[in-house]
Amino acid sequence: MPPVSDRLPVFPWDRLEPYKATAAAHPAGIVDLSVGTPVDPVPECVRRSLADAADSPGYPGVWGTPALREAILGWCARRLGADGLTPEHVLPVVGSKELVAWLPTQLGLVPGDRVAHPRLAYPTYEVGARLAGAEAVPYEEVERLEPSGLRLLWLNSPSNPTGRVLTPDTLRAAVDWARRHGVLVVSDECYLELGWEADPVSVLHPEVCGGSYEGLIALHSLSKRSNMAGYRAAFAVGDPRVLHELLQVRKHGGMMTPAPVQAAMVTALGDEAHVAEQRKRYAARRVALRDALLANGFRIEHSEAALYLWATRDEPCWNTIGELAERGVLAAPGEFYGPAGERFVRIGLTATDERVEAAVARLRG
Repeated sequence: MPPVSDRLPVFPWDRLEPYKATAAAHPAGIVDLSVGTPVDPVPECVRRSLADAADSPGYPGVWGTPALREAILGWCARRLGADGLTPEHVLPVVGSKELVAWLPTQLGLVPGDRVAHPRLAYPTYEVGARLAGAEAVPYEEVERLEPSGLRLLWLNSPSNPTGRVLTPDTLRAAVDWARRHGVLVVSDECYLELGWEADPVSVLHPEVCGGSYEGLIALHSLSKRSNMAGYRAAFAVGDPRVLHELLQVRKHGGMMTPAPVQAAMVTALGDEAHVAEQRKRYAARRVALRDALLANGFRIEHSEAALYLWATRDEPCWNTIGELAERGVLAAPGEFYGPAGERFVRIGLTATDERVEAAVARLRG
């Protein structure tokens, strides 16, 4: 068996450690804007549901409880405009990153198969392909992809890291292309609730999919909308044939969402008040950081949705990272998301109001 170093890329965040140490040495402490980890409280209603379900001695079902499947279906109808879904169209997963990383393996991809992902993208798309021994293929435009050997096409809107939102026309063209070539589309939509200057649309919306879910899977998470990253709460929705195959694999692998987490998910999906409250927090932080970055000579591209500002001062990203670290501010190098990001940094909105205020003062100082 080849060593991990031959099968997987270097874990990118390890390269950021020296800059993190520099930022942490700032007299007023570090402002860590490098990761998308929520820092605000889990909604009280969600915590209460988790606690109420704590006495769960038996194994949970991989497919999820009937209550959870119904909660997912209801949310999809209300938020995604996806009608006609049945319980066979949904599958809970143990956090969205788990499915991203292991989906090619669970689908049975082998060496010689190809997995396409956006040119600027979450690194785990490539990792998932490599874990299966498949080839990861970055793309700028779906229509220019070579379909030979292509088994899986990742879409990501809103995008991590850029915050770009794909229009319904762009999504529909990608879906039509994939269907013509027999390629499964998996759309990572984990930031869909966080549109700022655009209204993100799911691939499951009838304007995109034409009312058919064949060859389509949408992936959603409660990590960002509900501050539930620590719960590992996510779900896939779409083609029941594909989800049935995944269900069989996941039964054998024991990939079960814990029963108390399933109960908490039901509550989170049924409550919109906490989502609106969290959006207000992020919106205020976004405006403050955006204005401070612009005043500091940055240019911001895309960033019309999600939890990040995609910013550049038209210099190598590590130069920017180093200068920010001297101010006690840690950002993510755009290079982590592909060579096309080598002159950008990703600035997260996931810091407390107090830390965001500190970053703004340092950027303006």
